[in-house]
Amino acid sequence: MTPEIQFLLIIFVAMILFVKEILPLDVTALTLLTVLLIFGFVDLETAISGFSNKAVLTVAIMFALSHGLVKTGFPEVMVDRLSSISGKSKWLAMGAFLVSASVFSALINNTAAVAILIPVAIQLSRRFQVSPSKVLIPLSYAAIYGGTLTLIGTSTNLLVASMVEGSNISLGMFEFAKMGIIFLVVGTLYNLLVVPKILPSRAGVSSLTKNYQLSPYLTEFRVPEDSPLVGYTCFERGVSAKYDITVLAVIRGGERHDSNIRNLKLKEGDLLLSRGSLDNFIRFREEEKVLLLTDLKMNQSELTGAESVVVEGLVTQESTLIGQSLKEVDFRNSFGAFVLAIRREGRVLREKIAHIVLHFADTLLIFIPKSRLGSLAASRDLAILQEHDVKLHKVQFWWLAIAVIPLVMFSAAAGLINILPAALVGLVFLLLLRSVTIQEVYGSINWSVIILIAAFIPVGAAVESTGTAAMIADAITDLGSRFQGDIAHYASLSIIFLVATLLTSFLSNNAAAIVLVPIAISVAESLGISARPFVFAVCFGASTSFMTPLGYQTNLMVYGPGRYRFSDFMKAGAPLSIIFWILATIFIPIFWPF
Repeated sequence: MTPEIQFLLIIFVAMILFVKEILPLDVTALTLLTVLLIFGFVDLETAISGFSNKAVLTVAIMFALSHGLVKTGFPEVMVDRLSSISGKSKWLAMGAFLVSASVFSALINNTAAVAILIPVAIQLSRRFQVSPSKVLIPLSYAAIYGGTLTLIGTSTNLLVASMVEGSNISLGMFEFAKMGIIFLVVGTLYNLLVVPKILPSRAGVSSLTKNYQLSPYLTEFRVPEDSPLVGYTCFERGVSAKYDITVLAVIRGGERHDSNIRNLKLKEGDLLLSRGSLDNFIRFREEEKVLLLTDLKMNQSELTGAESVVVEGLVTQESTLIGQSLKEVDFRNSFGAFVLAIRREGRVLREKIAHIVLHFADTLLIFIPKSRLGSLAASRDLAILQEHDVKLHKVQFWWLAIAVIPLVMFSAAAGLINILPAALVGLVFLLLLRSVTIQEVYGSINWSVIILIAAFIPVGAAVESTGTAAMIADAITDLGSRFQGDIAHYASLSIIFLVATLLTSFLSNNAAAIVLVPIAISVAESLGISARPFVFAVCFGASTSFMTPLGYQTNLMVYGPGRYRFSDFMKAGAPLSIIFWILATIFIPIFWPF
């Protein structure tokens, strides 16, 4: 067995592990690196080279700069203003929202942008009375292709730029925008006109309990002194007709009344044993000023405190809750809230909720006092899918945090300073002025992504050093050579883009790029043409994955809130992937000639 075949077998096994997610992705990447080191496919110096790579360091710093911008609340405010300007026009509002999402993703990390904008998307769906399922996949897609507008829009671009430095190929800050703008225009039109017709209408946030399969169930209400129910019967107040709640019994002074309830005038202190859905219970509680008891097991101070609401909380990528149960983190005392159900990839988890180990992108159904909602939303643990006032946070020197990323971009674009030192200078300024703390910097970095990229960089080197890149390149070249003249060049580039897109549907976009860059360069060399268009084909192909929730982290983030199924991404994403494939095949050689 040749070394090339041995290497491919190892990579194939690693791909299976990535797809099955038997181990965390970063653990799988480190395991793969160790195996390659043991079998001599990489030496020690090459194996650790990824951890000092400029692209890895730049990606880590960009995570921190993104956090500085997110902390100000500026993206939320800007999107809210754009939505307000569009007025009552659903198409203008959605168009402005999707374009804004793309622009933000060009400036900050895609995942951070989507975490910010999910509540805004749900707010828009409420305003225009459409299902959130019609809005959230378009949001994810907009963030994905928006990241292709700039060098820093996605970690893939930064990584590829670092990998090709030795080949005398430089990738400019805004050079990506030539192709990225075409993707933006076509993608936005597709999101507005096609995706809503493809995706089904699933239950919205206003019907949370139905979505979580929590209705009907039983609970008790206590009638306080100031309740409008006092002195009236349940029939007179329209308890059944207005709230769709059935009062099974009234308990008064220890005596149970379960007959002729229709004509029983209610008094202060009465307990109402009721059956219904939780969303109706909450509406009944707010409008009739009754106290919700029994099922929620709230103490008296909580019952008599501020009004409570039911919200969804999405477990974020940076959440400290990941890998722990609600009991382990003491969720009730830490946040003053109750988790009623957990949704994971379309499944509702309700049994022994306190002992369920939380995963990234889990969605929690939370009952929480309004007074505690702000602190919960301010944490990095959960993105609250709930309409609430958006205000610019009064962080120190907030204007600097807003200015840093554009300054970094334009300084690098103008050639005044390389992107890594520019980003580092920006971060140091934020730290010195205490706009962010060092603890926030550490917490904002997605270390799993950093480890994954650092561990995979030597794999890319091994693809080239083992001769595997040349072998695969020859196969692609032979396939492309079946066509005549310049068509062969277009065919080879088209294949590279297609392979990048397909690999990214099941692997990390960074992993796909690392593997394909040396192959793309080898294909160009064998054809005797410029490698530049092939490198951009890898960048764009690996950064535009729409067909599976696994293809991009933003897809996974909207999976739960949108009540999606795996097939929804295939139905909506496959046509867009094909469109982008055709566009890339046509326009990349125009912008970056062979």
